[in-house]
Amino acid sequence: MKDVTLSPRRLESYVAGAWRTGEGEGEPVANAATGAVHALIGTEGLDLGGALEWGRAVGGPALRAMTIHQRALMLKALGLKLMDLKEEFYEESFATGATRADSWPDIEGGIGTMLTFASKARREFPNARVLTEGPVEVLSRDASFMGQHILSPMEGVAIHINAYNFPVWGMLEKIAPSLIAGMPCLVKPATQTAYLTELVVRRMLETGLLPDGALQIVTGDPRDLLDHVTEQDVVTFTGSATTGQRLKAKSSIIANSVRFTMEADSLNASVLGGDAGPGTPEFDLFVREVAREMTAKAGQKCTAIRRILVPRVHEAAVVDALKARLGQVPIGLPSDPSVRMGALVSLRDRETVRVRVRELMTEAEIVAGDPDSCALVSGDDVAGAFMAPVLLRCADPLSSEAVHGVEAFGPVATLMPYDAPEEAIALARKGRGSLVSSVFTDDAGLAAKMATGLASFHGRVMIGNRASAKSSTGHGSPLAPLVHGGPGRAGGGEEMGGMRGVKHFMQRSAIQGPPSMLSAVTGQWVEGAPAQQDIHPFRKSLADLRIGDQIVTARRDVTEADVEHFAHFTGDTFYAHMDSDAAKANPFFEDRVAHGYLIASFAAGLFVDPEPGPVLANYGVDNLRFMMPVYFGDSLGVRLTCKEINPRENADHGEVRWDCQVTNQRDEVVAQYDVLTMVAKIWPMTMSEAAE
Repeated sequence: MKDVTLSPRRLESYVAGAWRTGEGEGEPVANAATGAVHALIGTEGLDLGGALEWGRAVGGPALRAMTIHQRALMLKALGLKLMDLKEEFYEESFATGATRADSWPDIEGGIGTMLTFASKARREFPNARVLTEGPVEVLSRDASFMGQHILSPMEGVAIHINAYNFPVWGMLEKIAPSLIAGMPCLVKPATQTAYLTELVVRRMLETGLLPDGALQIVTGDPRDLLDHVTEQDVVTFTGSATTGQRLKAKSSIIANSVRFTMEADSLNASVLGGDAGPGTPEFDLFVREVAREMTAKAGQKCTAIRRILVPRVHEAAVVDALKARLGQVPIGLPSDPSVRMGALVSLRDRETVRVRVRELMTEAEIVAGDPDSCALVSGDDVAGAFMAPVLLRCADPLSSEAVHGVEAFGPVATLMPYDAPEEAIALARKGRGSLVSSVFTDDAGLAAKMATGLASFHGRVMIGNRASAKSSTGHGSPLAPLVHGGPGRAGGGEEMGGMRGVKHFMQRSAIQGPPSMLSAVTGQWVEGAPAQQDIHPFRKSLADLRIGDQIVTARRDVTEADVEHFAHFTGDTFYAHMDSDAAKANPFFEDRVAHGYLIASFAAGLFVDPEPGPVLANYGVDNLRFMMPVYFGDSLGVRLTCKEINPRENADHGEVRWDCQVTNQRDEVVAQYDVLTMVAKIWPMTMSEAAE
């Protein structure tokens, strides 16, 4: 329960390859819970333009020399190292005012987000330096001129300006997609909690896992940093809309068309469905979630519930339930194990929240809590930025403005009654764009109506009910696979969203040319590109296999006996395969047809080399399409071409994608698909390699 800081630590910035201290003693940064000076911060005299140039000249080439999987494995190793050091980060996090429970989503949640990005990149992206996007577009009748969209890394620096409330997660969820994309990062943490971010960056750099120039940090005033951006740089910002809009309007940002993603203020709403009255699981879940979102991180979360929308008939019950729950929350020093809510990040922030509460009180009344008085189980509410949860009630929210426009960024929320679902949707939309809304209901029809009504004004809509009560991550938890951001007031940007987030740091370009040139650029065989036929490609390991290696098989006739055997053996006796009259009545067929899966099975029998060899396993097909019917007497042949080779890092095999084209005796394509196989890097493999 004591402040572990013995003396204020002078924070440093890591720029241009070294830790550097700004001129002077630095600005004091206080411990949020005790008021003691915890750190000193400043950037005077640092060459921030030089830092960006160093990132572009040193970090960018080093990252772009790596494949996507190599970058992802680097992040995995880095995340595992950070997880080993988490206790040091938890100890430092107490100074931010956060309890251990509140620090968990910031510290372990941030590391987990980075690990998730590393895992998804290896699963969803090829082990390449350039990504293709979408199908090849044929641009001429003879297919000699084609187009393909590709994604390549931007050649600048990703500048991440972060908020004070999540000093670890806010950094890691941004640098993970940036580094996977191949862009070096410069992190600018918020002053109030920069000491925690600086500590994590220091430990990251100490691992030696990151190449020079891949990660820099500026702790303190960014001064002229954004004056030096170029058209290849990317800026992401999390914080107040006022600051974000000011930065976005800088002449250097506008003149260079710099990508600028903003996550700003958000008056998120949570809606209790009309079916979810007292006594239902949904009512209890709703009350618990609202109370948790009001008190977690002392309400200083961009996703916290600010507006509580409840059916008028349940209003009194919700007020009573929330008052009872909020009144049981122990408030005090975040290091105190008995405490469930710590301090706001600073005394100045607490005063700002109190001012905002007074603005809200022009349209709403306080029904629970006192913004100016707080009963503590430990600590001092004069020295520490403690504040009791405050619940307000607005009787006429449709005619009110302040409750939909003023955000008290603390443990404050306003309850608003509604009479119909349409009214709840209208109230939620009055926030003019939010990061997230939630709906608590067990009525599927109501959930669909609410979700579609809310979606265009929100980056995320969470539906909570009894079915997901034990597994749901809740209203306020952004998740790595899903987008985090929102329209309008929320900033109009998107972060994370799985591999969508990586693409934000890459340039989409359309490459046009003949098939051979497209194949050379993308590393993927396309129709019309050179192909070569020698030994069966299934006899080649990855060491010998080349894009365009191909086999054209002999043909096999399809008979009535084949179709009937397949039908009875599999149980697929669909009428088009078994009943001539019924098949002829079908507008697609002239008579009985072969099963599509029989065609695919016959194709495998034609192209597979049965002897043990480098091909270790078939793990699926993609984009399977049956192009035209196959009738009794038709003769099938296969052209199988090596389309893409994707070696796995730290493994003795890789994935190979094969273009499989099945034709009939008239050379008409009857089926087209990609075959996916696991292939050994070398052959023969040793027994230990095979076991791995």
